[in-house]
Amino acid sequence: MFYKVLGLMSGTSLDGLDLAYCEFEIKDDVWQYSIPKAMTIPYNNELKEKILLSEHSAPEYLSYMDFYLGKYFGKQAYNFLKDNNLQVDFVSSHGQTIFHQPDKGFTTQIGNISALCSEAKTTVVGDFRSLDVALGGQGAPLVPIGDRLLFRDYDYCLNLGGFSNISYEDKFKRKAYDICPVNMVLNYLASMLGKSFDDRGMLARKGRIDETLLNTLNTLPYYKDNVQKSLGKEWVKQNIFPILSNFPLRVEDLLATYTEHIAVQMAKHIKGSTLVTGGGAYNDFLIEKLREKTLQNIIIPDKTTIDFKEALIFAFLGVKRMRKEVNCLASVTGAKQDSCSGAVVYWNEI
Repeated sequence: MFYKVLGLMSGTSLDGLDLAYCEFEIKDDVWQYSIPKAMTIPYNNELKEKILLSEHSAPEYLSYMDFYLGKYFGKQAYNFLKDNNLQVDFVSSHGQTIFHQPDKGFTTQIGNISALCSEAKTTVVGDFRSLDVALGGQGAPLVPIGDRLLFRDYDYCLNLGGFSNISYEDKFKRKAYDICPVNMVLNYLASMLGKSFDDRGMLARKGRIDETLLNTLNTLPYYKDNVQKSLGKEWVKQNIFPILSNFPLRVEDLLATYTEHIAVQMAKHIKGSTLVTGGGAYNDFLIEKLREKTLQNIIIPDKTTIDFKEALIFAFLGVKRMRKEVNCLASVTGAKQDSCSGAVVYWNEI
């Protein structure tokens, strides 16, 4: 079987919308993939502010933004496919996470798939987290099914986005979890110097590590909990930002210390060859720190894989959904059972 899918990904860092045209083929129960065309459409400040307002808005505004962002995603998808003369079986969208509190039994991603379908003019698959949360799971991470089937040549898959998350096989079960916040915190600190991010870690490289702050971060209770777990922006606001604000240090020193903290936490979980993707793979200083703390092979792949692995895997989740196969693993999320997650809106030409 052969599938052509457009994967859409928009992360917590609000860098922009990733669009990846992906092709999948299964032969003898082995999946192969390619990403012939991909691009990122950066969000301007106005759109970022509109999305951020959704977290603290009246219900009417949240509902408005759900449809607004869905139509925006749909227009971008339609234009991307048209400009590149591409045809797809369907679009598969992650959506934009606004609330993620599985411990309270809910998660919310906006970017309404019906609104998206109306603009993209093709079938759309989305809302991949809700069923798992309803089954008592974390609704995250969702990428491990793709790691298992598409990136089987690596012992570990490590993604460095707003958060770092890791995925690996353990006694024929896939295990995965969030390790710690990464770009969500680094970008926040860089913004204090008027930068949108710490380019290749050059600001952190100029700083000095504060051992007291480092110890405070490293002893957070989250890092002692070994059950399935995921992180959200709410946790960062409650646990990380208050700690950082209590230390009157230069921003460069905060960046250096937090980068060290990330490397320390990640190194604890790496015990084999590790594929590193996501925006954090470009942070040379962070990767140097990580390599200092582990003897394992840390692999930085090609730019397309770094940038679009998540969009690729959300396209793959859509394939699994349309095949009515498991795409969400209870061994990863802690749900009562594996599930075939995702809602589908069909586009019919009239």
